[in-house]
Amino acid sequence: MEPVFYALGANISFALGSIFFVFYARKFSSLWLNTFKAAIATICFFIAVMCTSGFHPISLSNFSIFLLSGFFALGLGDLFLVKGFAILGAGRTMILFGFQPLIIGFLSFVLFDQVVAGDRLYAIIFFILCLITFSYENFKKTGSWEVKGLVFAFLGMAIDAVGVIVTRHAFDMNANISAFEGNLYRCLGALGAYVIINRFRKINFFSNLRQLTMTSRAYVSLGAFLGTFLSLAFYLQAIKTGHLATVSAISITSVLFASIFEGIWERKLPTPYLWYSLIFFGVGMYILIF
Repeated sequence: MEPVFYALGANISFALGSIFFVFYARKFSSLWLNTFKAAIATICFFIAVMCTSGFHPISLSNFSIFLLSGFFALGLGDLFLVKGFAILGAGRTMILFGFQPLIIGFLSFVLFDQVVAGDRLYAIIFFILCLITFSYENFKKTGSWEVKGLVFAFLGMAIDAVGVIVTRHAFDMNANISAFEGNLYRCLGALGAYVIINRFRKINFFSNLRQLTMTSRAYVSLGAFLGTFLSLAFYLQAIKTGHLATVSAISITSVLFASIFEGIWERKLPTPYLWYSLIFFGVGMYILIF
């Protein structure tokens, strides 16, 4: 059951970080924010590797797969995802992640022969019900699905799903590679993507950073630490050994945690729909654990 709790930890960390992502993506750009959080995560993962197991031998092909996973999933995928955050807010952007367990479940069955057993299927259904309940509330409030924002969110979700599969394959190639090492290589791939993008669209990384006060720098660094370093550390540990469709199903409940934290941040009382979502989430977790 460890992968379940790792996935849950990744959700909570990402939801906390997303509060900061929304604000600073709107202040500067999603491209600047992604570059910043990838840089912070790279430094943190390097320190984590040096303080734990150290670096293990890795083949060039294995390293390249981690790098490509980071280039596309953390680089391009997160760019679309944070753009969705800026348009829709953290909670509503995560709505489309309800489709990810279906995509990952299909791919993991084809590639890794992982069958979705009955109990896991029921848990996935309850997690999706949690997401549908929340999304319906937002639709009633606005009367619109914000198509542009949802397109960005869907692209981010789809690319992330492929990244999960590719990363699991990279771990299967070398069981000695730790989650910290895998994340470090993926973050280097993401930074590579942003370096290439910067050639065509200037990020203005350091000039924007200088505009921030010390307090703002601390906030955006905290967001990067929680939403990228800590979240990825938990998430890759989960997908390294866990059932991919189940881990992905737990991850879609980030929308629930993001909504709770947004409500606390904005001092809003929970709505009835949020309570219904919590009930569905609780039932799904109960099925998985017991």
